[in-house]
Amino acid sequence: MTTYEEFRPGEVWLDTSGERIQAHGGSILTLEDGSFLWYGENKERTVPGARVWHWGMRAYRSRDLYNWEDLGTFIPPQPDDPSSPLHPAQMADRPHILYSSATGSYVCWIKVMSPEAGVQEMTILVADDVLGPYEVVRTGFRPLGMNAGDFDLALDPDTGRAVVVFEKVHTELIVADLTDDLTDVTGRWSSHFPHPSPPWVREAPAFFRRNGRSYLITSGTSGYFPNPSEAAVADDIHGPWTVVGDVHPSDASRTSFGSQISSVFRHPTRSDLYIALGDRWLPRLHLSAPAVFDRMAELASAGDLDGALALSGGTVGEVPAEQTTWQADYVWLPIRFDGNRPVIEWRDSWRVEDFERSR
Repeated sequence: MTTYEEFRPGEVWLDTSGERIQAHGGSILTLEDGSFLWYGENKERTVPGARVWHWGMRAYRSRDLYNWEDLGTFIPPQPDDPSSPLHPAQMADRPHILYSSATGSYVCWIKVMSPEAGVQEMTILVADDVLGPYEVVRTGFRPLGMNAGDFDLALDPDTGRAVVVFEKVHTELIVADLTDDLTDVTGRWSSHFPHPSPPWVREAPAFFRRNGRSYLITSGTSGYFPNPSEAAVADDIHGPWTVVGDVHPSDASRTSFGSQISSVFRHPTRSDLYIALGDRWLPRLHLSAPAVFDRMAELASAGDLDGALALSGGTVGEVPAEQTTWQADYVWLPIRFDGNRPVIEWRDSWRVEDFERSR
């Protein structure tokens, strides 16, 4: 049995059965019994030549955040239905779950990309229990009629307002209020961080609240290749937002320590402990390699957007980058705050117990 007593960012992380943890693009929920539920994309079969983007959404349970018991695919793939958004060849990823107090249901949104149709849409599922079974209630959903990419679902603990924060593909970030049942948008929305094209457009938004203020950490758009993360702060989730800079200022590689932050988890019993949950999608990519983000920026600035986008879908060795994510690792690091600016520094290892208990 594999056991851990600390976090080891960037190293292979095994569950209590000795298997690689497969909860990518993931988030953590604190359950009523005080245990933690980590869920995300199951990439165990996303190997070269398999034509498998995902094998369902997988969940794990832990008491200490170090050691995780595999609970299996709580949203299973649908390999027998090619038309299903949950078919393994469909590009479904980044599940996010919120609880609707209005309906007593758990609601899960999943992004589904369709390169052939040139759109990115949402599939929405509901369940009576956080681990399902989940029922699909909407497919092909484009909030506000927009092409919706990477996103976060957020519940503002101060106001009770639920929102979806999503990348309007290749243009800007959108914040849209959700209906009480969390399966639709109300029509109230706002636009933020407009950029002319990738790689500057912001994606992978990770929202959290601290001391009555809203924070967003976002990634640039360079595919699975890592790039500099950026933080912004606002009094209200609809802004106005103030960009406060790269959250990894000590990282000379400008790659967010070779990772992409998928969500931020506030620890329920440790004072001011916010953990940035990052995926190291391409662990075989050496951090001294030329930055794909910077080369994309050069091409896009020169007007060659097609060339820039082609770089974002590049290879690692001879293998398309997306076909290597079965071996992706995790980079979990604590956030410290320099005034209102979130800062993440590298640690070879660290422990929750290093932080004071909440009073």
